[in-house]
Amino acid sequence: MSPEKLPEPLQIAYSPCPNDTFVFDAWAHDRVPGAPALDVTFADIDITNGMAERGEFDVLKVSYAVLPYVLDEYTLLPCGGALGRGCGPLVLTRDADADLTARTVAVPSEKSTAYLLFRLWAADVVAGGVGEIVVMPFHEIMPAVRDGKVDAGLVIHEARFTYQNYGLHKLADMGEHWERTTGLPIPLGAIIAKRSLGEERLQALAEATRASVRAAWDDPEASRPYVLEHAQEMDPKVADQHIGLYVNEFTADLGNDGYAAIRGLLTRAAAEGLVPPLGPDALAFP
Repeated sequence: MSPEKLPEPLQIAYSPCPNDTFVFDAWAHDRVPGAPALDVTFADIDITNGMAERGEFDVLKVSYAVLPYVLDEYTLLPCGGALGRGCGPLVLTRDADADLTARTVAVPSEKSTAYLLFRLWAADVVAGGVGEIVVMPFHEIMPAVRDGKVDAGLVIHEARFTYQNYGLHKLADMGEHWERTTGLPIPLGAIIAKRSLGEERLQALAEATRASVRAAWDDPEASRPYVLEHAQEMDPKVADQHIGLYVNEFTADLGNDGYAAIRGLLTRAAAEGLVPPLGPDALAFP
């Protein structure tokens, strides 16, 4: 009698950022009992957004902004992602009182949540409209602003803690504008999984994700080697700030406020013609 064949590991891609490695450390290292095995690939969010649009991989960390393009094939998991308060993208400039009217702005992606928040902010605040949008890798944006290659840059993640090292100024905080105008948390990154996995496996994925988050909270030191290994020479204190900002109650469960924030963002963006409209049950799990 031949031994029972084990299921293939799930192909998952998430970023090397501290919040993702913190969340998935226990699961990726077989410390979540009964969780399916993972085959992990690290990729920046712009890459995983493209992978989702092409239907690659079973599970992906993506921008909420890409959901309207991929929800036919993928479902949004109710946990594991990044929402929060006081953690929005920043617009940085060389001059503290810069005017962005008709100016060039560097962004990490035109299909990122940061970009949607930026466009909604600009529609409210920049009366004459911004000028050219230039897409460039995230790590090149602050040097490009500093060196005068672009007039402003839209930055995310740990740049909140490091932009002053480049002599730059915070012109505006997209998250502050979002929270002030909506009262909702800021939706940033989502965990999605292929609908073809079936309801039972999708439920198991959600439970494994929650268990991995709880394990990281229960023993933060256990995740530290994994976090720092992939943190791209980030100062450990900055990595801790990053985790503290982006891993919170919404990571364990989106809840009513989380879902309201996601639908609110995508509804407003659709009204501006930035994304296709969502169907009424598009965010239902599974």
